[in-house]
Amino acid sequence: MLTDLVALPGGTFRMGSRDFYPEEAPVHDVTVAPFAIERHPVTNAQFAEFVAATDHVTVAEQQLDPAAFPGVPADELIPGSLVFQPTAGPVNLRDWRQWWTWVPGATWRHPSGPGSTFEDRPDHPVVQVAYPDATAYAAWAGRRLPTEEQWEYAARAGATTAYAWGEDVRPGGALMANTWQGAFPYRNDGALGCVGTSPVGTFAPNGFGLLDMIGNVWEWTSTRYAPRHTAHPEVSGCCPPPGGDPSVNQVLKGGSHLCAPEYCHRYRPAARSPQSQDSSTTHIGFRCVADALT
Repeated sequence: MLTDLVALPGGTFRMGSRDFYPEEAPVHDVTVAPFAIERHPVTNAQFAEFVAATDHVTVAEQQLDPAAFPGVPADELIPGSLVFQPTAGPVNLRDWRQWWTWVPGATWRHPSGPGSTFEDRPDHPVVQVAYPDATAYAAWAGRRLPTEEQWEYAARAGATTAYAWGEDVRPGGALMANTWQGAFPYRNDGALGCVGTSPVGTFAPNGFGLLDMIGNVWEWTSTRYAPRHTAHPEVSGCCPPPGGDPSVNQVLKGGSHLCAPEYCHRYRPAARSPQSQDSSTTHIGFRCVADALT
């Protein structure tokens, strides 16, 4: 069953920020036409329905391309993905390799690798999905991925504050978004008791009635990444190359359950992050949009 669509009226809003990271500039007026967006990220159960109907094989389930990884022995080019693993204590936060590990066999079916399963979390957002997997699902659903402009408009829901809950980095965050609560990357007390992804609907909706626009999982958009906003930055990703292109970065939006104020401040509507099309991790998911309610 597809996620319900929420019709948004469209309009003009101030996109971007000048207060946090340079790639969010310049602040500029953007007008979006009316559109409809899924109320919450695509869940494991919904993605499983898509795979059952199409026999889709995700990027993480495919053998790695030797051309994309020159010098890597063939026996190491096995399917897998990146998995977050908390550290034993404080580490250098400039070295992400301290908490991200390549795990053979990590896929949407086994998010943390062999021995884990999606079946005990059907209402959690699907993860370990690369950009081509998200666009394939969207095409099957008769929908598409949002542009960065559409996504940010939907996440702001008319608000102009830096964070979804106001101007402060912390107040309200544990009640409105699944973000890291504790000392990153070794102690997470859990937002509303959730460590890792949370079931959609656990946290309060925004002003448009949308769930998990901030936190829980980063979300793919159809906009190609540029280091600054441009007049028309989006390039449709409706036809990505098979397996995704490691040289092409898409814009991710929304932050995830791993966002912590001592590490980064990208759990805001204006925040944006580049991610190569072939990437899949335990904190990236997606939701779809349509031009009208269908």
